[in-house]
Amino acid sequence: MKKPIRIFCLLMAAWCTSLSAQELNCRVIVDAEQVKQTNRQIFETLQKSLTDFVNKTRWTNRNYALQERINSSMYITVSQYDSDRFSASIQVQSSRPVYNSSYESPVFNFQDRQFNFQYVEFQPLFFNPNTFESNLVSVITYYVYIMLGMDADTFSPEGGTAYYQQARNIVNLAQSSNYAGWKQADGNKSRWGLVDNLLSNPFKSYRTALYEYHRMGLDRMVEDPAAGKESMARSMKYLERVNSVRPNSFLLQVFFDAKKDEILNVFSDGPKVDIVSLKNSLNKVAPVYAGSWEKITY
Repeated sequence: MKKPIRIFCLLMAAWCTSLSAQELNCRVIVDAEQVKQTNRQIFETLQKSLTDFVNKTRWTNRNYALQERINSSMYITVSQYDSDRFSASIQVQSSRPVYNSSYESPVFNFQDRQFNFQYVEFQPLFFNPNTFESNLVSVITYYVYIMLGMDADTFSPEGGTAYYQQARNIVNLAQSSNYAGWKQADGNKSRWGLVDNLLSNPFKSYRTALYEYHRMGLDRMVEDPAAGKESMARSMKYLERVNSVRPNSFLLQVFFDAKKDEILNVFSDGPKVDIVSLKNSLNKVAPVYAGSWEKITY
């Protein structure tokens, strides 16, 4: 190959690479203020290692443009530390952009309190889909796939299935460990419970609601606010179906923990919809937020 052609090909390859990126733009924070430890270096190293692991690992076969990366965060609060053993909780959040706007809609907001792990400073972090390597890697990777699945469900009907299946595979492999959160006996609000719900038939309407609310609702708000609000209101009917089969389910709590404030803001302004019907639906599926729904008076 002649030199000018070779240089051109290299430049084109570099340009194409710059157009794609890893899937996540995730901010990882390790908060160890509760730990009485003079040397804070290990917590800083852990934070950097996790940041690189989450943001630089290729999690899917898709090519993501920089603007398509999923904005997210993982906030790890360490409550105890002894040698290489950590007791902690993790708060995971993700959002997705709304079409033709600068607004980011919260999609997932969940706190996992069953997060104990071992970590030696500077140990490499890598994910093997066929084995349980460590609880640290397994928990982080599990939530990466949950966020990918939730995001995909908002863009296409049941688009997140493959990612949820990856998360369930992680659960299955981790059940042989002694760590909490991976087994059915650990409760409905465990990692086992979350992915089991997302992949079970009684909760299909939940995933339909994610698509109706975001793709058919929020994404249409700029060009047709009335139609967008109608679709968002209609998504509550799908959540009513879930509630009729599984009242006060864990997934409904996950949805409204992320969406409560957004729903209040959207339906308190703009084109009118049937507020009476909407509030009836909201009070059925999320009675814990009844005080917020009362504020929808537009």
